[in-house]
Amino acid sequence: MPKILVIDDQPAVCVALATLFELHGHEVRVAATPDEAMAAVLGDELGAVVQDMNFRQSATSGEEGMDLLRRIKAVDPELPVVAMTAFTSIAGAVELIKAGASDYVPKPWDDQKLVATVGNLARLRALEQENARLLAQRGRARHRLAERHDLAGLVYASDAMHEVVSLAVKVAPADVPVLITGPNGTGKELLATIVQANSRRRDRPFVKVNAGALPDELVEAELFGAEPGAFTGATRLRAGRFEEADGGTLFLDEIGTLSLNGQKKLLRVLQTGEYQRLGSSVTRKADVRVLSATNRDLPRAIAEGSFREDLYFRLNVIELTIPALRDRPEDIVPIASHLLDRLAARAAGGERVTLGPRARHALTEHDWPGNVRELENRLTRAALVRKGETIEPHDLGLDAAARVPPAPIATGAGPAAHAASYAPSATSSERLEIERALVEARGVVAKAAASLGLSRQGLYRRMDRLGIQIERKLK
Repeated sequence: MPKILVIDDQPAVCVALATLFELHGHEVRVAATPDEAMAAVLGDELGAVVQDMNFRQSATSGEEGMDLLRRIKAVDPELPVVAMTAFTSIAGAVELIKAGASDYVPKPWDDQKLVATVGNLARLRALEQENARLLAQRGRARHRLAERHDLAGLVYASDAMHEVVSLAVKVAPADVPVLITGPNGTGKELLATIVQANSRRRDRPFVKVNAGALPDELVEAELFGAEPGAFTGATRLRAGRFEEADGGTLFLDEIGTLSLNGQKKLLRVLQTGEYQRLGSSVTRKADVRVLSATNRDLPRAIAEGSFREDLYFRLNVIELTIPALRDRPEDIVPIASHLLDRLAARAAGGERVTLGPRARHALTEHDWPGNVRELENRLTRAALVRKGETIEPHDLGLDAAARVPPAPIATGAGPAAHAASYAPSATSSERLEIERALVEARGVVAKAAASLGLSRQGLYRRMDRLGIQIERKLK
């Protein structure tokens, strides 16, 4: 259990609080003065602090406690602090919240409520610290991967993309066919580039062909070449893509749209490594690694008879599947920032623009049917039509997704309590559960999130989706 620091100049209070928290499984450290308290904050791993606001019997202003609170927050801004005092006022409570207190509890306290409040804050801090540790660990893993391999400028932050990229660089040296699948606009060509850049053929030709753009009558000439006079308009020798890629890599994009006739001809060269130019009887050999990509469901296409099963298994020795952008929201803002940097580098003045908080929220809330391609399109538009240095949701055309949940003002018990009112809503069980948690937490979103087993951001998202707003009013 997280360790609790109790700060009070009265030994009896320290003993009472320490006993209370220890009975509920917490390790407790006690400090009688601000200096002792700061030594504990600097030297211990603390889950929460419960501090008095006055440290002399004659003091009632709370200035000593306010000064200590500010010192604690200067050292550890995320450490939850619950302030306790017998001398309460609304003005003092508001000042405490502004200074960074997580909650405000009057003396004498309610044991059950105090333990619940401090325990929830401590558990939430532990979860946030673990999340930060995992994020740092993942960041180091991405950094190590980028140091050891050529990632062709790919930007990502999600575990889902890290798994795909890790597999891509792992199979890159194997010299086997790779099929890259995923929705349009997710970056399948870039992933193919990463495979090629980390292969044994990295210094050999890398030829790209959009199979979906090949008319059926030109497939053979495009892939295998043509002799002069092989067809009307063929006045000179034409080398095919397999010939151009000999010794290197051939990337066949949109392979799922290739005609059955084209699939038949492609299968032969994949099976034997042999082909003939159109209009020639000379058999040639090609040493080519084939990478392919498609947004089609090829097993379904096979069942429908529009794609050859034998070709599918030739192409799909290794399959790399890129998730849709909506399924990896952690990647959205990093990719957007990277794209804005690239747009600034291309601009005449090199002017740097940034994403405002509401724009960031709108980006993460959008469904992105067009994936990264749509993201780039919207950012390009925003960079052109913006009025200031900061991009707002209307610049992106995402006004509907721009409503950011209001930042809560943490509220305490007793005289310092604030009233929370909630907007009218549908009678869904999810909404009622969230509203009940917010009421029980006296409007403190962090506490409500902990009681629901959510992160603060996760609860904010649900509140935004359900139209739940918190309004603070002083009584």
